[in-house]
Amino acid sequence: MSASEPIGHGLNPAQKEAVLYLDGPCLVLAGAGSGKTRVITQKIAYLLRECGYMGRNVVALTFTNKAAREMDERVKTLVDRKLGKGLTISTFHSLGVKMLREEARNAGLKPTFSILDADDAMAIIQELLATTDKGRLRHVQGIISLWKNALMEPDDAAREAITPGDVEAANVYRSYAATLAAYQAVDFDDLIRIPAMLLANNEEVRTRWQNRVRYLLVDEYQDTNVCQYRLVQLLTGSRAMFTAVGDDDQAIYAWRGATIENLAKLTTDYPNLKLIKLEQNYRSVQRILAAANQVIEKNPKLFDKKLWSDLGVGEPILVSPMDGEEQEAESIAMKISASRFERQAQWKDFAILYRGNHQSRILEQALRNLKIPYTISGGQSFFDKAEVRDVLSYLRLLANDDDDPAFIRAATTPKRGIGQATLQTLGQYAASRELSMLAAVEETGLESQLAPRQLEPLRTFTEFIRRMQWRAGRGATSGKDAAPAEPAGVILDDLVQAIQYERHLFELFDERPAQTRWQNVLELTGWLKRKAEEDNMSLFDLVQHVALVTMLERGEEEEPDAVKMSTLHASKGLEYPHVYLAGVEEGLLPHLGKDDEDGDPARAAENLATRIQEERRLMYVGITRAQRSLNLSWCKRRRRAREDVVREPSRFIEEMGLDDPTVQEDETTAAMNPKERMAMLKALLKK
Repeated sequence: MSASEPIGHGLNPAQKEAVLYLDGPCLVLAGAGSGKTRVITQKIAYLLRECGYMGRNVVALTFTNKAAREMDERVKTLVDRKLGKGLTISTFHSLGVKMLREEARNAGLKPTFSILDADDAMAIIQELLATTDKGRLRHVQGIISLWKNALMEPDDAAREAITPGDVEAANVYRSYAATLAAYQAVDFDDLIRIPAMLLANNEEVRTRWQNRVRYLLVDEYQDTNVCQYRLVQLLTGSRAMFTAVGDDDQAIYAWRGATIENLAKLTTDYPNLKLIKLEQNYRSVQRILAAANQVIEKNPKLFDKKLWSDLGVGEPILVSPMDGEEQEAESIAMKISASRFERQAQWKDFAILYRGNHQSRILEQALRNLKIPYTISGGQSFFDKAEVRDVLSYLRLLANDDDDPAFIRAATTPKRGIGQATLQTLGQYAASRELSMLAAVEETGLESQLAPRQLEPLRTFTEFIRRMQWRAGRGATSGKDAAPAEPAGVILDDLVQAIQYERHLFELFDERPAQTRWQNVLELTGWLKRKAEEDNMSLFDLVQHVALVTMLERGEEEEPDAVKMSTLHASKGLEYPHVYLAGVEEGLLPHLGKDDEDGDPARAAENLATRIQEERRLMYVGITRAQRSLNLSWCKRRRRAREDVVREPSRFIEEMGLDDPTVQEDETTAAMNPKERMAMLKALLKK
């Protein structure tokens, strides 16, 4: 469809109904592969082209930058540039940043507030807890995140905490919140929590944003948490002009605060809610959908729906029992290699999906043995690389004097004679004076705390930061007027050259790794310069933009021609012609944590049932990633804690309908002895 074609062109009746409905709130139940993005983008086009909505009054929200980009690109083919001016298609978190920038004063923040990533947040929690116990740190960070996503303040958390671990976390939450306020910083959860609280508590702010957002569209609604639900509610107000698109059968993020009940809650909060079901699947063949439907039917249903397809019956689904994980990995690798040859397919047509990251190592080894290229989800992000974080720490400090974590990293990289003892004394002095570390360096009182040789490199560093801030358009703390800002690209180049970062890398590493790291720095600065020019961003805009990118775009790079290895959670929203689902056995899929057996028996039984329902939805997601063929495998024995543990096939295999002719047991590779498998390996390697 183009901007000249009529709205609804190429849509099925249910999709068209969802696009055209504007009489009130609308919930579109979109099954896997049912064309929900097409519905959302055509509805945006309908609002702008035929309903008189201005671009600046329409907002579409999703969960990843990749999804937002895809949506934006599609809308551009449907709507003339003039009509789309001011249209917002973004993630929840990007909208939150936009709101915080505009409402900074009302939120008690300065416009150049810092956005801390998970590593920075963890470092603060580690300092507050005074421990290096990773399990304890992850528990505290995770529960603070859940509290924030449930709109709970530190006082609320303290009242709710019962177990010793939760009481400890509540105490840390209070100190953590105070630390962030002192740093003029927010973490990822705050990007939605603070705007939601602002809308709830400030009528002027609420009225302003409700007048601006005249129509709201929300993708993946089943993944929203309490905080996001409340934000949607407050943005749309009593008009309730919104379309929520979601699928209760794909709700797999309860562990990070998402609540499937948000879909049901819509029906009670909005009695006039229009419910439209998208059940025609455009991705998978009938056999795959039949298996998916049979599995998910075992869950209690919020809404009744069943996927169907007219893409043909398709190949039989194969289920392979294996003696152990090594044989399983070998079998999958051999099948992929043979299938690629037989089908004349590309490597990227194949995906291996599994429940947990710990399963990937042995699968990787099998692929390497057959020289099969692969990529793996959850690998190190470009923005996690040390050299990239080093340069970004300088930019964060230029934007926000109060960002002490950025100060510490920048002041010590490259080395300039500022040691841990100096930083500790400076930190104590800054805390006693209620100042940032950067501001504390400029106080004469610090001279009584540090020797001249300790003070000199601190002062030199601080003067350099102040000069760069001035060039970026910020006045000094003395209150002087700011100079006109120089282009961000010029400042970036000068900064990297001034700190002699290239020389630092070549002094620290051998030539080849140093060159690789330096290329990463050049890639970063080149990308930042392009963003600054294309989107007319100041250096300070860039800093906040990068903070979002580092958290939302991990793993979203262009895919090479390689087999994709991924956890089931990370595979959501993706599709592949041929899928291999490994480790489909009890104890792994479904994965049952030990919490299921603890405490009150009735509560334990309820928790277990809830866990199995979520695991079943995860299985459903895995099945529906496949377009043309699906292969499942399970191990009769699996290595665990240095011993072989007997395993049983997952209950989900039986739920798929093993007696149904659409599902077949595959014993071919399972029946091979090691000698036969090796012969097959060698034959494949010769191809």
